[in-house]
Amino acid sequence: MDPASAALLVGAGMAAGLAGSMAGLASLFSYPALLAAGLPPIAANVTNTVAMLSTTAGAAASSRRELRGQGGRLLRLGVVAVLGGSTGALLLLTTPSETFELIVPWLIALGSALLLFRNRLREAADVRSAARAARGATTRPVLPSLCAVLFVGVYGGYFGAGAGVLMLAVLSVSVTEPLPVTNAVKNVVTGAANLTASVAFAFLAPVDWAAAGVLAAGSLVGSALGPVLVRKLPEQPLRIGVSLAGFGLAAHLWFSAI
Repeated sequence: MDPASAALLVGAGMAAGLAGSMAGLASLFSYPALLAAGLPPIAANVTNTVAMLSTTAGAAASSRRELRGQGGRLLRLGVVAVLGGSTGALLLLTTPSETFELIVPWLIALGSALLLFRNRLREAADVRSAARAARGATTRPVLPSLCAVLFVGVYGGYFGAGAGVLMLAVLSVSVTEPLPVTNAVKNVVTGAANLTASVAFAFLAPVDWAAAGVLAAGSLVGSALGPVLVRKLPEQPLRIGVSLAGFGLAAHLWFSAI
């Protein structure tokens, strides 16, 4: 790898780690940088998945405050995400990717819209919860949210770009809590899906290990800063900014695919 490509990947890794830990948009920076460094699309995809594991590590280490008391939830969601990531990796290794890549921008746009209109969706969910309580039901149904996490896990294992936006949107709609907590849970759960896919890719896919190492080093630094900024920034502007960035990523991937 030449010095210019290495410098590009370090810078892209730092930006990806920061964006990924804050908003789930790591691939907005890392995936195009790998393509610019000369990797073909499939190699860039699997290399990106492996390298972005460092984002999970850095973000989790910086989010210990938000993750306290979340062990049971993380285990439950993590198991579902692992199943999804395994399925997505299997699909990537056994099927052509052209058709799926065409719908990726729409999926990211959907996640961005869910995040943007989160409060209205929560209000609707609260109305339904009140109606269930009036009928004597005491718990919320969890199957829809678990199915959504499974779906995002499949998507993350298959392609990955924007998976964090989708996961953040799913978790934001399904539970009422501060955004920094949801964001921290998102980082760990998405990382579980990526880890499973990465194990498969390490043995069965064309991972560029030099590029993955350089990108991961930059990402580790950026991801450690993300949760700190999420704590300090006001929630609504941050959520709107994440949503708009997600729409931007969707548009970028759409124009790249056509």
